[in-house]
Amino acid sequence: MATPIGNLRDITLRALDVLAQADLVLAEDTRVSAKLLQAFGLSAKLERCDEHGEARATPRALAVLADGGRVALVSDAGTPLVSDPGYRVVREAAEAGFPVIPIPGASALLAGLAASGLPTDRFLFVGFPPAKSAARRTFLAEIAGVRATLVFFEGGSRLADSLADMADVLGGTREAVVCRELTKLYETIVRGPLAALAADPQFEAPRGELVVLVGPGREVQATAADADAALTEALGRLKPADAAAEVAKALGLPRRELYRRALELKR
Repeated sequence: MATPIGNLRDITLRALDVLAQADLVLAEDTRVSAKLLQAFGLSAKLERCDEHGEARATPRALAVLADGGRVALVSDAGTPLVSDPGYRVVREAAEAGFPVIPIPGASALLAGLAASGLPTDRFLFVGFPPAKSAARRTFLAEIAGVRATLVFFEGGSRLADSLADMADVLGGTREAVVCRELTKLYETIVRGPLAALAADPQFEAPRGELVVLVGPGREVQATAADADAALTEALGRLKPADAAAEVAKALGLPRRELYRRALELKR
């Protein structure tokens, strides 16, 4: 069940009905959910269901359902399972034959996409990128060629480094948007090329979690000369098979052909 991502008035009437009737509410953080219930004059039995407690909470939820009870699953903000816990609960409840009913509502992903001004006909939600730069750059290289708007979640403490890696790997001229404090008093939506956003001092260490959207890049077919140049550089660091795999991922070319070419260049 979706809960507000900031503005409490984004709760739906249906969500309030469900919370009022639930025999058990599984919450990412019971303290946060208790404040939400209190704001609307509700009370319910809360049980923690974060990434560490989900294995313990799932059997409890299934037992309540087996007794004919109602279980509501909420995260701290937004829609559960979207980079939040809950997958195991939903999967095991469905496998056990219990109906799983979505209660839609607020979503930082969709709010950011709707306000971005970037293409929305096709998008890829990739969640939080890896925390370490090397892993993050590899991750970004894998999705660089996706012909869709890319949607990321990111923490404020890592935002500047992530934007710098995005500009370097995805291309500094690609259109991008950073959404901060969505639906809250100081909601901020900043648009511009990735390189400009990476250099913007307001993104050095903002508080909270943010939504970063990157528009699709222009499709450019790599030439044989591009492949040879990339292979030559990679062969200075890697074995032919590894060099071919790296260049294939970066340029979107067949790995087997690149491997044969890498052997030729190595000789």
